[in-house]
Order: sequence, then C-alpha cells, then structure tokens
Amino acid sequence: MAETGLPDSWEVRHSNSKNLPYYFNPNTKESRWEPPADTDTEKLKVYMAQNHTPAARPDPSGEGEGKIRCSHLLVKHRDSRRPSSWREADITRSKEEAIEILKGHEARIQSGEISLGELAVAESDCSSARKKGDLGFFGRSEMQKEFEDAAFALQPGQVSGVVETASGVHLIERYVDSHLPHENDFSVSDKFYSVQ
Repeated sequence: MAETGLPDSWEVRHSNSKNLPYYFNPNTKESRWEPPADTDTEKLKVYMAQNHTPAARPDPSGEGEGKIRCSHLLVKHRDSRRPSSWREADITRSKEEAIEILKGHEARIQSGEISLGELAVAESDCSSARKKGDLGFFGRSEMQKEFEDAAFALQPGQVSGVVETASGVHLIERYVDSHLPHENDFSVSDKFYSVQ
C-alpha cells in the first residue's frame, strides 16, 4: 500500500466536473467514488486531509481562484441561439412567454414551495437539468457575459431574478459553502457524494 493507504494499483484522482476526489485503478480502468476493499482507512484519511483540503478546492466566495459554483434553470424561446432542448425538439414560444414561465418558477422558488434544483430537473431546457441545474465551478470569461455578471453579483445562497442571454432566460442560484464537501467530510466510511 502506498502513502494513500490504497491497495496496489489504486490511486486517488480528482474529478474536474464534480470537483471531488475519486479512486482509479489504471490496470483495470475501474473508477469509483468509494475506497476499494483492503484500503488502510487511517492512512487514506491522513492523505486526503493533506492533499484534498478545502484550500485545494475553488473558493465558493468567488475570491482566491475566482471561481464560484452555481445552478440554473433555463427557459429557451424561439429566438434563442439553439431553440431546441432535451424537453422540446422545436421551441416556438416567444421571449415574452419564456419570461412569464420563468417568473412563475421564480414565484414558486421564492415561496419555498420548491427549490431551484428540484424545479430544474423537470423544467430546465439545459442538459444540466439532470444534475439539478448544477453547472459546477466556473470563473470569469467562462460563461456568457450577462450570465457571468448576474452569477458573480449574487451572494452565496441567493437566487437571481430573470437573466437574459443568447441561450434564453435563466434563474441562477449561487451555492453556499455547505453545498461543498469540507475537510471533515473525508471520512472514508461516509458517502458524502454519489455517482449520477
């Protein structure tokens, strides 16, 4: 067993899309979110604390590496740059109709009836719907300017009003620190994330 505490041929890698560590065996090409059998859990805890601490991950405040994590709900319209989605092959609604739909979603979220993520699963025209609208971490110049400006203006936990981009109209939610794994979460016996 190496300094990681993992069995021979296993290594810790980092998922850029989920910003989480995972375990990989290059010989068998097997990857998994949970440590393999025969792992020395004490060594792994030490390794994870030293190599996968919050300081090694993007700062959710938008400072540090300048990255934030958001989810969104997108409603496309006929003038969107690609007026089709996984929900609808040919979107014919007007921009005004899309805004009205989004305002209805916004009211439901603000009332506490449903979360943006729960609503995005069924109502978002973005493929991120399957991940509750989660876009992962992004920095400046990685999104359309209108989206980026609105996202970076949000406080953690805050949901935007209607944001218009070339893709359509959005509601954006900036994640708070508690949505991210923390150093203390690296208990190898806990499942603090799941494979989707």
